[in-house]
Amino acid sequence: MAQTDTETTDLTAERLLKEAEALFAKKGFEGVSVREITTRAKCNLAAVNYHFGNKKNLYLEVFRCRWVPRAKRLQQHFKTGLPPNPSLQDLLETLARAFLAGPISDEDRCCHFQLMSRELGQPTEAFDMVADKVMQPFFAELAQRFDLSLGKDCEKDALLLDLLSVFAMVLYFSFAREAVTRITGHSYDERFKSRLVKQITAFSLRGLQGDPS
Repeated sequence: MAQTDTETTDLTAERLLKEAEALFAKKGFEGVSVREITTRAKCNLAAVNYHFGNKKNLYLEVFRCRWVPRAKRLQQHFKTGLPPNPSLQDLLETLARAFLAGPISDEDRCCHFQLMSRELGQPTEAFDMVADKVMQPFFAELAQRFDLSLGKDCEKDALLLDLLSVFAMVLYFSFAREAVTRITGHSYDERFKSRLVKQITAFSLRGLQGDPS
């Protein structure tokens, strides 16, 4: 069956998003030309303007249509992996496992991290989108879950900083795989991922349950 014009248009837009994401992650927004994107996507030079208006809109759409859904998929993997009434250890283990062995490929994981690294260094409107739609809602929910599991009154700012510290460790082991492999000599097979989950959990438990004084 022949494709309709609408289906062809949708496929072209999807190819542009896919190739633009890979190029933006590798070279940054300023380092990528519209011609380079359309060449990689095997489409007409005018396709970016036709589908997205301009390169900046395409960049923002990469985050809206690819980065944000991927991040929410990882967050959902964490939520669905939790048992009823999770303990502090359950929360830490499930969080670490979701981001170390969650439902995204290594290629997507690398692209995901590179895009965000560039936004952290030079924030654009894309960072505002990520903060509003992904970061702040997720950490608000994490704070509620961890507050209940800790079983003690926690000062809000202190708890958020604790959670950011845990999350920083999770993200490092998730995305700095080349460095970890080079230093430890271990490749990221399932056995090593499980070991890292245990390491992150044990280290975080000591910090969260320890005497802050």
